[in-house]
Amino acid sequence: MSDAGKSRPDTQVIYDGHIVRLEVLEGKWEVVRHAGAVAILALNEQGEMLLVRQERRAIAATTVEAPAGLIDDGETPEAAARRELQEEVGLDGDMTLLTHFYSSPGFCDEDLYVYRARNLRESKLPQDEDEDLEVLWLPPQQVLDGLREGTLQGSASTVTAALYGLQALAQDRQ
Repeated sequence: MSDAGKSRPDTQVIYDGHIVRLEVLEGKWEVVRHAGAVAILALNEQGEMLLVRQERRAIAATTVEAPAGLIDDGETPEAAARRELQEEVGLDGDMTLLTHFYSSPGFCDEDLYVYRARNLRESKLPQDEDEDLEVLWLPPQQVLDGLREGTLQGSASTVTAALYGLQALAQDRQ
């Protein structure tokens, strides 16, 4: 959890699970405490971004997302990005922080770091037991179009990575 997630004396804990903690502040503000997370933008020579297709039970849909995952306790965001890329797609690379934001600050303290991975190289770590992923490469504009048209389901981190991907491709052409 982020530093913002430190409990205060006027906090009632409703639920404390493996991934989330639900608190009520001052008797009225419901807050979800959630560990920070990372997402990774990786582009190939053809200008396609690396994505994973996976089932997301919370929304009862299959999504197409930038590789992503939670930051483990004691782990830096950059180390988490490197680990997630290795676990999900068997690659490693040089990481550059693109942006950092809160995913939904109206009720949740999850902060999200988006990295760009360059100089990709094979480096496999075992996948998490609950992950069943399909790796694919799509142009960032196709991802954004698919999300807008509803032919793809994704996440805020995927939109962010795709927008940064378009920006990176435009800069590379200059």
